[in-house]
Amino acid sequence: MSSKLKKLKDLERILTVTIPLEDYKDKFQSKINNIKGQAKLDGFRKGKVPNEVLEQKYGASIHADVVNDLIQASYPEALKENNLRPASPPTVKLESEDPSKPLVYSATFEIFPDIKPKVSSWTKYETFSINISDEDVNLAIEDICKRYGEWNDVDRESAKDDQVIIDFKGSINGEEFEGNSAADFKLVLGSNSMIPGFEDELIGKSKSEFKINAKFPGDYFKKDLAGNDAIFEINLKTVQELTPAKIDKELFTKLEMDIEDETKFKAEILTRMEKEVKTQEKDLTKESIYETLLKINSFSAPKVTIKEQAEMMRKDSLMRIGQQENDAADDLFPLDTFMENAEKRVKLDLLFAELIKHYALAVTQEDLDNFIEEESKKYKDASQFKQWIENQPQQVEQFRMIVLEQKLVDNLKNDLKSKDKVIEFSELANK
Repeated sequence: MSSKLKKLKDLERILTVTIPLEDYKDKFQSKINNIKGQAKLDGFRKGKVPNEVLEQKYGASIHADVVNDLIQASYPEALKENNLRPASPPTVKLESEDPSKPLVYSATFEIFPDIKPKVSSWTKYETFSINISDEDVNLAIEDICKRYGEWNDVDRESAKDDQVIIDFKGSINGEEFEGNSAADFKLVLGSNSMIPGFEDELIGKSKSEFKINAKFPGDYFKKDLAGNDAIFEINLKTVQELTPAKIDKELFTKLEMDIEDETKFKAEILTRMEKEVKTQEKDLTKESIYETLLKINSFSAPKVTIKEQAEMMRKDSLMRIGQQENDAADDLFPLDTFMENAEKRVKLDLLFAELIKHYALAVTQEDLDNFIEEESKKYKDASQFKQWIENQPQQVEQFRMIVLEQKLVDNLKNDLKSKDKVIEFSELANK
């Protein structure tokens, strides 16, 4: 066997493989011999059918089997010979399958890039610190009181921040569309949970039936609705006003806080926010490290792998809204909207694999035990959690990857340059 490699665009390669005629003949004859011992044809005794007759009857199917067998056997050898790591199954084309000549086929595929990771650069990542102000704490408490408050019916026109209960039915150019209607739908005016114009049209209305106009955004996730004007028939049944929860023992109990007064409540909220902020600081810093790595290390990723990752992201998004991939329309979370993030994810995965080898990182049982011990402290019954995790191999493996990633981040922090960045707690909503 001999092979010839040719580079196409980016990571695409074409490998042309030539198999000697003798290999074909030997395999063809072997299959004829196997058939000969079992063949029963009229006019011939078992095992005595001439080769010429067998070839006439079975030659085409034997030829196809031999060609397939030779390709299956030679392809891995050709990859090894050329030191290739394919990222996709090959597209095989027979260039010559004349039984009197050497067998020649070509295989087209993408390969994984050869990455030599760089971890030293003048490019700096950002180490985040998040500042919590008194106003942030007060806003958090205000939000808690709203979330645990009660909606009470009022006999007046609706206003911003009210909740209305409505039935609605929408149409575009007189035609109904999927998801166009709902009954007893609760909507907080000003929440921006509906398409632009919908909530604004409900402000200043009392119990009644009426029609409103609203327009689907141009980038709406369902392409058949994007940019279209819609008319909605509204039945406004109820207007409700929010009475925020009082800061008292009843609220403390609902929040599972063992405290007695408002001062300690505010202190506890600050503690919880600080705990949340530590996680946010860690995640934002890690994200900045990853962005820096991608700037320092420039390489292409296999298109087929990027597409597979995008399909996984789309599937996950569909599952979150209760849709199955096979049943969902193509314009529901279009695949191309995931491609950019999918490419970034694939590149990071490839880079991580090389960096783990670069730093010779591994997760010991002690590392894993320590991580599980820390995780168990998040639960009321730590021992029950640890007992449960012993029978969850997939979860344990996920923990192992988390520990490995943290080890990698720790090493990168030592090798990369950084600069401090302080942001306000209120900015987190934009991160």
